[in-house]
Amino acid sequence: MRSPVLEQARCSFDEAGRPHAEVYGDIYHSGGGALGQARHVFLAGNQLPARWRGCRHFTVLETGFGFGIGFLAAWAAWRSDPGRSDFLHFASIEKHPPRTEDLRRVHALEPELHELAVQLQRQWPLPLAGVHRASFDDGRVTLTLSLGDAEVALGALELRADAIFLDGFAPSRNADMWSPAVIRALARKAAPRATVATWCAAGSVRRALSDTGFEVETRPGFGDKREMTVGRFA
Repeated sequence: MRSPVLEQARCSFDEAGRPHAEVYGDIYHSGGGALGQARHVFLAGNQLPARWRGCRHFTVLETGFGFGIGFLAAWAAWRSDPGRSDFLHFASIEKHPPRTEDLRRVHALEPELHELAVQLQRQWPLPLAGVHRASFDDGRVTLTLSLGDAEVALGALELRADAIFLDGFAPSRNADMWSPAVIRALARKAAPRATVATWCAAGSVRRALSDTGFEVETRPGFGDKREMTVGRFA
């Protein structure tokens, strides 16, 4: 049985070249920059790179792959860390994968990531629902990209996440991504003492995380976001 073809992301671009999702009427990242946001929110919020040091395997689970800046930021940080884990597994879900030409356009805004971005572009999958896998750095870095609805995609993944990048468009624009069902699915994939970080500080999201076993707190946000949320799976 053939996997269904997904609707790809329909993007418009502002004068600075930053992408906007037409389906959700929202931006992909803060005006402060996608890479800066990924480092502040997702890496620092999950205490990376410190937490993968001394590990043989380290697994990151992300909601909302978008243009892959979170993955590229984590891969770049792992590569530059002499104390890195032996292997890095990055698993992410995405309902509307971008077109390859849009991927290249957004990656061009982050020249620091150019080398890694080109490798990702070369292995970018067709927009078919299901699980796609790419391997980098002689098999030491693995990307598992699950394309489709968030709750269904999470159910198909077999892993234990050491760190969770909780991303996606604003809850007011894409409520399904932040639903209690999705948060419960994430908790079922969390390893003991896993951490979570998100740019979102909405009370409903914090409560959903708390209800599923995460100890949460707010921290200063990035760019125009006053606060963000971090947590640890208890």
